Amino acid sequence: MTMMENKITVTLLRHGRSRADDEGVHEGRYDSPLTEVGRAQVHSRAQDFLQRGFQFDLIIASTLLRANETARIIATELGVTVENDPDWMEWDNGPLAGLPFDVAEQRYPKPVFRNPYTPMAGSGESEWDAYCRAGRAVQKVVQRGPGSYLVVAHGGILNTALKTMMGSQPAVNHQGFAISFGDTGYARLVYYPDEHRWVLLEFLPG
Repeated sequence: MTMMENKITVTLLRHGRSRADDEGVHEGRYDSPLTEVGRAQVHSRAQDFLQRGFQFDLIIASTLLRANETARIIATELGVTVENDPDWMEWDNGPLAGLPFDVAEQRYPKPVFRNPYTPMAGSGESEWDAYCRAGRAVQKVVQRGPGSYLVVAHGGILNTALKTMMGSQPAVNHQGFAISFGDTGYARLVYYPDEHRWVLLEFLPG
């Protein structure tokens, strides 16, 4: 009898197009739903997963509308259970949430320099806040043990989760490495806990 290989496959998926994208406002914790275009994108991604033979033991979703609806559409088409985890919510951007970009720039101009301990726009999360939350979210996935998991969330927190996987520290003044997740873009990784080794298998920008 062969033993199951001790590995954990994690697919990080960004939600489909949301109403905030059409409104031209800061999103973050602004809880906007998917648009019809976004729902069509998600159905297309679910079919792509089916055609490629992707199988998931569980879908873990942000509690924000745009990601949660994305997760539930995919769950229905793939026949997988969804479990919500608020640790996968997008960055808390404080008073910026829902503000048009030009208004936000007038009210809360970006500082010339922002260290990783500084809250966003005065009352949002700092880089370290989001980093610690993302690390906790990743840890909870890993602690589920061997299996294949789909995480449906947001571009900012998914990038921060990737930083924790790579051992990269929180960004200082938005410097450093980032991946651009478009609508229903995803990254597939595998983790080998016996070696503490993350391997990026695939990245599709969306």
